[in-house]
Amino acid sequence: MSHLAEVRPPVNRSNLAFKIRANLFNSWGNSILTVLASVFIVWLGTSVLVWVFTMGEWSVIWVNLRLFLVGQYPGDQVWRIWLPMVLLAFLAGNSLAIWGRGSRRIALFLGLIPILLALLPFGLEERVWILGLSIFGAVGWWLGRTASVATRRIVLVGWVIWPFIFILLLRGLSAGEGWLAMVPPNLWGGLLLTFLLTVVGIVFSFPLGVLLALGRRSTLPVVRWFSIGYIELVRGVPLITILFMAQLMLPLFLPSGLTLDRVLRAMIGITLFSAAYLAENVRGGLQSIPKGQFEASFALGLNNTKTMGLIILPQALRLVLPILTGQFIALFKDTALVAIVGLFDLLGIARTVLAQPDFLGLQREVYAFISLLYWTLSYGMSYVSQRLEIALGTGER
Repeated sequence: MSHLAEVRPPVNRSNLAFKIRANLFNSWGNSILTVLASVFIVWLGTSVLVWVFTMGEWSVIWVNLRLFLVGQYPGDQVWRIWLPMVLLAFLAGNSLAIWGRGSRRIALFLGLIPILLALLPFGLEERVWILGLSIFGAVGWWLGRTASVATRRIVLVGWVIWPFIFILLLRGLSAGEGWLAMVPPNLWGGLLLTFLLTVVGIVFSFPLGVLLALGRRSTLPVVRWFSIGYIELVRGVPLITILFMAQLMLPLFLPSGLTLDRVLRAMIGITLFSAAYLAENVRGGLQSIPKGQFEASFALGLNNTKTMGLIILPQALRLVLPILTGQFIALFKDTALVAIVGLFDLLGIARTVLAQPDFLGLQREVYAFISLLYWTLSYGMSYVSQRLEIALGTGER
């Protein structure tokens, strides 16, 4: 009589219990570390929640919420901030639907953010504008699903002119008290100034950085050595040095009678600083493109300009998308340094609020709030970048 070997049933490796045991309790050492880490996380989480809901004096945030968001910008002119933001939401939704493959999750994520913000203790007018961001973003995404080639060109033009529309509405036109009365930059502050410095830094440093990257690879010695000298000089000093030079030394090189506002000087310093780092990131992407791509494009009869603009540069930018996103997030956080040169960005407003007699000693609440703002916006940028990487197939082809 033959003996058959006992065959055990297959183990379901997709089971949650199996994954937990295989990754967290697969040895005595890992089991002890898992238990200790769990106890620490529970203790820390409980302590934070108890402080947030029972001990935190959050009135400092609600009373100064408008100051945190727009600084001292006139209340009757705040619509000039909301209007370009609504246009931005429309362009973002439209672009996600046109160029973002499988962008439904990104659109849903971005659409939920304004809805959650509307739950904060804003006034009725602010809540209407905030909900308008979700509505116009959803409308833009819906219309972009069936966009024609002409519509795509219009969207690209919209992205190019949007920063100028934003700054124009923000600053105003007339010197009197008209419909678009000028609002001096010294009244811009809070999250508004932080966002503005970030947008200007990204928009203007990107083309400058691309040109510097191409210049460093140029065969013309003058162009190549100028690009190398600029990149290495700027990367050799910290951002705070550039900001101080922009505030103190830039006016010395301007014609007599011409003055630049402190905000504009900070924008110039941030742009010049970010462009040097962006140039090296783009150059890394250009060096990763095989020479066969150049040879194939030349064989098709394309000149150097078309080869770089249509073949090489799009591939290089797609490859360095994660690096560019990391740099843009760092730029967003580095704008806090402008508080040192006297500008009232988000960090500068926090210091102003803490100087009020009614809110002395509430540093934890204030800095926890602005940290949450920084983290939320940084994570939003990171999430959108990850979804765009999936949509563009970065690392897959």
